[in-house]
Amino acid sequence: MKLLLKWGLRVLPLAYMAIIWIQSSLPSDHFVELPDASLDTIIKESLHLIEFAILYVLLVFAFLTRSGQLTPILNVACAIFAALYGISDEIHQSFVPYRSSSLFDFVKDIIGISVCFYFIRGALFGGRFQRLGKILRTL
Repeated sequence: MKLLLKWGLRVLPLAYMAIIWIQSSLPSDHFVELPDASLDTIIKESLHLIEFAILYVLLVFAFLTRSGQLTPILNVACAIFAALYGISDEIHQSFVPYRSSSLFDFVKDIIGISVCFYFIRGALFGGRFQRLGKILRTL
């Protein structure tokens, strides 16, 4: 069972990246459109703060399941990869009808990644957030 969980965590970033790509290929109101247009916009725009932060966390989880622990350099590489995927998503959206692309969206992606990076780096390498570090090390 534990082996299945480890392999699931290793494949999850790839599946999540595919979901992001597919979702970005569709109009923004394809799945959900709230009756209040301004609320709909606020919620969907705020999702940029977490969308690529989740990708970064999934990448960290995938590397933590490997026999060697995640190194500080590999941790930075995971954050950079998530950010680059965020930029590629913005470029991709610029070619999709009914979608928009902006530098501000990318900035929101970076903010979300940075917040998660702060906590994960602190928990694993900085001696802070001991509970989080303990949980992460059990992967």
